[in-house]
Amino acid sequence: MKHSLLCYTALFSMTTSLYAFSASCPDILNGKQRLLNSNEVIELCEEFQGKTLLIVNTASQCGFTPQFEQLEQLHQTYKSEGFTVIGFPSNDFRQDRGSEEQSAKICYLDYGVTFPMMARTTLSGPEANPVFSKIQQQAGVKPKWNFYKFLINKEGKVVATFPSSTSPTSTTLKNAIEQQL
Repeated sequence: MKHSLLCYTALFSMTTSLYAFSASCPDILNGKQRLLNSNEVIELCEEFQGKTLLIVNTASQCGFTPQFEQLEQLHQTYKSEGFTVIGFPSNDFRQDRGSEEQSAKICYLDYGVTFPMMARTTLSGPEANPVFSKIQQQAGVKPKWNFYKFLINKEGKVVATFPSSTSPTSTTLKNAIEQQL
């Protein structure tokens, strides 16, 4: 009887903790995403809750594709302070054609990306990735081109948006990130 009561108490405590964890997860991080060119799926809340994020819609065959290098520099500069860049490849603007394997090669091998890259996704419309649906709800802005950048604070709110033409290592973007750390 005493053992059963202990097990019940432990189970109740774990269930309550899990509920509190999921209840406190920002909407933008509620859900799972598959990693680029992989079968591995991650829980966004588990991985990124409480971090400052720069969410970027990417494309591997765009004039802005070299920004991968600067995004990686940004990621390396601030990752120890609770910051992460997250890339979401998309062919919405017809510049991420071919296979996910090809996109992954460009990201990982050609540009040395170590920050999380999610599976290719759609940015708007009925099939939009839930992360981008939430971004659009919060910011009232949808990506107008590849490499649009959305700064998300630790509470999961969009606090700034940056067009494709904004360099990831620009003073403006770096200052905005530093204000959120």
